[in-house]
Amino acid sequence: MTTTRVYRGFRRESTGWIFGLTGPRAIAVAVLAVPVVWAISAGRWWTALVLALVCGALAALVIVPVRGRPAARWLVDWVLHQVGVAFGWSRWQSRAAAGLPVSADEPDLPGVLSRITMPDGLPHRGRRVCLLHDTADGRWGATARLVHTGVGLTSAEVREMLASRLGTMLRSLGQRGVISRVSVVVRSVPDDGTEDAIYRDRHQAPDAPELAIAATDELSRIVGRASVRHEVYVTVSATEEALRRPARAAGGGVDGRAAVLYRALDGIEDPLRSLGASSVQWLTGADMAEAIRTSFAPQASAVLTAARLTGTAGDDRGLPLAAAGATQAPSPDRRAYHHDGSTSVSYSVLMPPTGTTFGALGPLLVTRSPSERRTLAIHYEILPPAAASRDVRRQRFAAGLAHELKARRGFVRSATDSRLARTAGAQEQAVDAGHALVRYAVCASITVPSNESIEDHAARMESDIAGRFRLLRLELAQDSGFVAACVPVGVGLPRVREGLL
Repeated sequence: MTTTRVYRGFRRESTGWIFGLTGPRAIAVAVLAVPVVWAISAGRWWTALVLALVCGALAALVIVPVRGRPAARWLVDWVLHQVGVAFGWSRWQSRAAAGLPVSADEPDLPGVLSRITMPDGLPHRGRRVCLLHDTADGRWGATARLVHTGVGLTSAEVREMLASRLGTMLRSLGQRGVISRVSVVVRSVPDDGTEDAIYRDRHQAPDAPELAIAATDELSRIVGRASVRHEVYVTVSATEEALRRPARAAGGGVDGRAAVLYRALDGIEDPLRSLGASSVQWLTGADMAEAIRTSFAPQASAVLTAARLTGTAGDDRGLPLAAAGATQAPSPDRRAYHHDGSTSVSYSVLMPPTGTTFGALGPLLVTRSPSERRTLAIHYEILPPAAASRDVRRQRFAAGLAHELKARRGFVRSATDSRLARTAGAQEQAVDAGHALVRYAVCASITVPSNESIEDHAARMESDIAGRFRLLRLELAQDSGFVAACVPVGVGLPRVREGLL
């Protein structure tokens, strides 16, 4: 990935070495070919024909991709989905809604979020930052709320400058060796007018003329129908391996990890401000609970905002973590996720191989009706220099080996092969020059009230980006896709498996 306005060098994280197949798939195809070869060698031609039909169909399930996944993977995922629905494993209800005793400081979250704990760290600039501990992935992180003006009306020169600064920030994080993941979540929500109404109640003069009040009310209604509020969150995280030794020197435990993480947080605020953020506020436990709660229940935003601004929350600490998640999340459909009176559809956004420009994902955040919410999440992971070096060398060797085999056998080299070879060579030179290799994932989601047709809204979202990016609907995994696209906790990238990068 370059640090100019045009991002190029995208490639699949896992590429096949044997005729485009990964090792397990190639072995499966070879095993399926053994019965056919055995029947032919024994002269049983009819048996060989029947086995060729059966084994060929099974091999097609392994090889042929359908909407981004092999047919066999679709079959396995569908079976697991049906088993989960039949046994009620995918049906979820909060403990508070079920009448069970709960602890106010213990999060009660569904699905993949159940593996995350949220302890309070040491005071940081007068606030106790909420730490995010991913117990399954072994990561510690924190989330900040940004105030950003956006890039929709900026010029090409400004976008090029912002792209360069983003690349510089990721490169510097890779060299520091503490923060290895950065997740950006942007929500585009129609403004409910709560903040404006509270501001007017506080500042409106009691002797104001009736005509002025009527004109202000009409202006608020007109502007309110067209107003959209953008919420921007940034989550940074570090691995347990990167924190363990310095945390032990800082006292160990949660406080030791918090102390080490705070040093990295201080170093990331200035790069975020250079990217256009006018304010960076690290979230406390109550702020984090509100961010997660509004992910599942957008309609709760008005009540929570009014309680926070007017001081009528009932608890000085704000919303407890026990109330952060959904109240109910029925068994997810194959193509949608239902939660607290809302329905969401999530997508994985596939980058074009020719590259893209900074800010090109903006159309995914343009709401088309007053009731819908759109979210976009970009997850970055900066690989360590040693792992990046191994990966680019492996990729360049694979591209060269494929070219040599095709040339030796007389096959024509396709344009895709040439592009992959150029990309592999350019990435190796960039990493050798000190640049970072970055994994990434882009997710988008649209949420509407459950009484509206989610398919109509999803179709509009797909048409908004058609021709520029490809949206891959995360069927059979809508609950996990919703977390990756909407909830600012840094979940969205699988763990790196050595040798398959």
